[in-house]
Amino acid sequence: MIVYIDMDDVLCDFKGEFDKDLKLNPGIKFPQSQYGFFTKLPALDGAISAVNDFIQSKKYEPYILTAPSVKNPLSYTEKRVWIEKMFGLEFSERLILCSNKALLKGDYLIDDNNQGKGQENFSGTFIHFGSEGFPDWKSITKYFFTDNAN
Repeated sequence: MIVYIDMDDVLCDFKGEFDKDLKLNPGIKFPQSQYGFFTKLPALDGAISAVNDFIQSKKYEPYILTAPSVKNPLSYTEKRVWIEKMFGLEFSERLILCSNKALLKGDYLIDDNNQGKGQENFSGTFIHFGSEGFPDWKSITKYFFTDNAN
């Protein structure tokens, strides 16, 4: 089964770094437009081990599906660098940058936003990361690896 996993605020703390950079540089309207912004994002608790569980699984085929930042053309490269740093070069082949997530076919999409980048039209099962039902990676790994996922 194909599982697409969003990057910003699902695997890494985009909002936290955005707010921190904005506080340090209040004159910058879009902190994510700065060189190196995406490569310095810290991983969220449990994200790396959860993705590694998917990678090791015989049941799931994980991909990172993230929308690029048009405010930072370097985001395409920086997101790729982040993925290699966290999961290795080989897994970088599973990075997909697409601003309309409904274009891809798959079984699951794990995303913190339920609309705006095609999430609302994704044809598989949508897992709303950060919601009451899936507040964190612990709840997601429980769902996929011990509960009722197909």
